Amino acid sequence: MNSLSIFGTSSDAGKSTLSFAITYLLHHRGVSVAPYKAQNVSNNSQVTDEGGEIAIPQYFAAESIGLKTSPDMNPVLLKSGGKSKSHIIVNGKSVGNKNVWNYYRDINSLKPHAKKAFENLKKKYDCVVAEGAGSPVELNLMDKDLSNIYIADEFNTKIILVADIQRGGVFASIYGVYHLLPPKLRKNVIGVIVNKFQGDMSLFDEGVDIINQQFGIKVLGVVPFRPFNLGFEDSASLMNYTQDTRKSIIKVGVIKLPHISNFTDFEPLVVDKQIELSFISSPSEISTCQVVVIPGSKRVLDDLAWLRERGFEKKLVDKDKTIVAICGGYEMMFEKIRDSWHVESEINKVKGFARFKGEVVFEKKKIVKKGSYKLFGIILNGYEIHNGVAKKIAKKRKNLYGTFIHGLFDSDELRDKIFSKIDKRYKGYNFKKYKAKTIKNFAQHIDNHIDMDYITKELYD
Repeated sequence: MNSLSIFGTSSDAGKSTLSFAITYLLHHRGVSVAPYKAQNVSNNSQVTDEGGEIAIPQYFAAESIGLKTSPDMNPVLLKSGGKSKSHIIVNGKSVGNKNVWNYYRDINSLKPHAKKAFENLKKKYDCVVAEGAGSPVELNLMDKDLSNIYIADEFNTKIILVADIQRGGVFASIYGVYHLLPPKLRKNVIGVIVNKFQGDMSLFDEGVDIINQQFGIKVLGVVPFRPFNLGFEDSASLMNYTQDTRKSIIKVGVIKLPHISNFTDFEPLVVDKQIELSFISSPSEISTCQVVVIPGSKRVLDDLAWLRERGFEKKLVDKDKTIVAICGGYEMMFEKIRDSWHVESEINKVKGFARFKGEVVFEKKKIVKKGSYKLFGIILNGYEIHNGVAKKIAKKRKNLYGTFIHGLFDSDELRDKIFSKIDKRYKGYNFKKYKAKTIKNFAQHIDNHIDMDYITKELYD
């Protein structure tokens, strides 16, 4: 059986959600299938069942169909390293920081890892759905394109193009990408999905005919825009969340750190009808929030300095304000942070906000694990990704909750513990049930608007 590549005709065309949905739909048609992306660029990652970390989209897609997650699903992950550097994770393990120019100069050394990971998945599954990255026809970078060109060429995958009609220029983007592809890959294109349509679908009937007949590219479907609010790949996609705040009773402000990471921590808050979630960049916005969250950070010392420069410190040492500090945010709450090994910064030591006694020490070896944790008197499932080490994985002091553990808001019990203390009317909801229902409904929405019969047939040919 053939594998499938999902190429966007531009960045943010919806490749991640469509890759997830098609993986889900193939699985429910009885196809043995797994998600994959050769190279991801994101500070949003998860800990796999086999150990190591991968980006959220592939983890999310695998989890949604009950697959054991593996570093093979995302063999190369880049995280922001500061000053034109990236933190590189290969096969789930950190290999340190590297200048971006040097990374692309040495890209050929990563191709064997991408190839081996794909081959490992192909041994276990009949079909691999390989998500692309950005545009596949950046002509000056095509020889360095792991996620699009390399995988599609190496494994002769079938290809679906995804075009974002909201951007404008949808015909030019489809026609241009298709004709700029190498001839071998052009022959493997089975069609295009026009994504994020809003308005009267019949208005695009002529557009479908133009693409089918004049371009000679089959339109596999026109998908109406529908908010998903799960599986956010990056901070840009997170900022596109939608919320119904008509019944909200508590306002939560998440500080939008320059190097914010693991922002899927807030998905349960985005969809909680009693919570109004906002991302804040100014200390003046804190006064309107009942709860303030300091999120994870890929550059803790830099973001700590940013908070001080912006004037957040006075607000964050306020003992009357309810504050939840997660991972990097937790580290900032100690008296000192030491980075003698220069894991994240050239600075050896900085003062924290001193809400917790003691210090955090950055170690060379990153802690990457998942499991069951007892946080603030509640047992929950979560995960850790951090270099900073403290004596305890969590601390509470009056209205301040601090922890290294990500995924804490997934716990209905923990949300109830924190928010019912703010407002006794808070009732909460079952996030696990919501997530399963939303995944099923979104996949059905995609199924209703694309030709899955044709896609499946092409994969078997």
